[in-house]
Amino acid sequence: MKRTQKLLILLTISVMMLTSCSLLPTTFINSTSGTGSEQVQLPEQNTGDTVTISREEYERLLQFQELVEIQDYVDQYYYQEPVTQDMLDGAAMGMLYGLDDPYTFYYTPEEYETMWEEDEGNYAGIGIMITGNYNTGLCTVTRVFLDSPALEAGLKKGDVLVKVEDIDVTATTLQDAVDIMRGEIGQPVNLTVRRGDQLLDFVIVRAEVHTNYVNSCMMEGNVGYISLYEFSGECATEFENHLNKLVEQGATSLIIDLRDNPGGWVNAAVSIADVFLDKGSVATLRYRDGSEESYTTRDGAVDLPVVVLVNENSASASEILAGCLQDRERATIVGTTTYGKGVVQWVLPIGDRGAGMQLTIAQYFTPNGNEVHKVGITPDVEAIMPEELVSEMYDIGDLNDPQLKVAYDEALKLAQ
Repeated sequence: MKRTQKLLILLTISVMMLTSCSLLPTTFINSTSGTGSEQVQLPEQNTGDTVTISREEYERLLQFQELVEIQDYVDQYYYQEPVTQDMLDGAAMGMLYGLDDPYTFYYTPEEYETMWEEDEGNYAGIGIMITGNYNTGLCTVTRVFLDSPALEAGLKKGDVLVKVEDIDVTATTLQDAVDIMRGEIGQPVNLTVRRGDQLLDFVIVRAEVHTNYVNSCMMEGNVGYISLYEFSGECATEFENHLNKLVEQGATSLIIDLRDNPGGWVNAAVSIADVFLDKGSVATLRYRDGSEESYTTRDGAVDLPVVVLVNENSASASEILAGCLQDRERATIVGTTTYGKGVVQWVLPIGDRGAGMQLTIAQYFTPNGNEVHKVGITPDVEAIMPEELVSEMYDIGDLNDPQLKVAYDEALKLAQ
């Protein structure tokens, strides 16, 4: 009886943790069955309290019996005192890992807090942006921030991250590596990268990193240029501020550079699309049950010819923006076929400890109904970066950048 009581108690606690419930009520009922639902009474506990649950919920709890049995063996025989909460965090991670979806995962309270700090653009770290490719497993540095410890140490765009401290870095372990690179200001972190045929070791001291998501300049021929690095923070507002300044300076065409932009908030992409499009579709979400939901723009568009520059690392919200501007014949897309992340996620809090999760909820399609996931956006004008120049870091608006030069020439044509 004692073991049965423990089993049922742990089952109840475990499933509450794993199903995001933050409170443990004394009675569970099947809300769809009303007061007539069949119920199971758990054994009386030491306090004299009784917990009553529906038969359906009881059978659901039994699905977690193996987890509770594992917990029982650990409690009795593990050679050190276990930390139950760490085990529950691991169980939550494992549940989502079982979906075999690289875009669905669990955040511990510390990771969830860090994620929001990154979104705001200020954090303690080394100052790099990394893209993980789930097909090859490779994690490539796609941006080294200005005035960052990484830039000072000599990291370059195009470096492939191999190791962070004792973690071998792949697309599946990238988040663990990022968590290590974030940390206490003034403390060192050890990195190994592959650059060409060389393996290079770096010791980089963490510092306060300030991320700018938008940058711009006016190029010759009154071509405005805006580089959008990520759809995070207040990027949509920043984008419009930069655009307004370029228009005031006399821009007659515009290049939007989305190369190496990994995406971010869908609403930010919709807001930026709304600047250039009258009323119509941006993208359509399709859910598991076949139902659909559309993101749309309103009337009132800026009348400015647009070129969008993309590459193989332009993903997610970048593809939403590029795809809708292409389908609605509002922009010329220049570069190489994009990454192909055509699914969207919810980011939501879990429980009452500050944990969270990211969950893929739908696949999206362009206004013309084109599939993006694992396909990408095909450019109207192809512009391939020569392999020997992939790791080069160009100043903003530098026409020595061969892809930018192609986009610039297209922008000049559109302005005529």
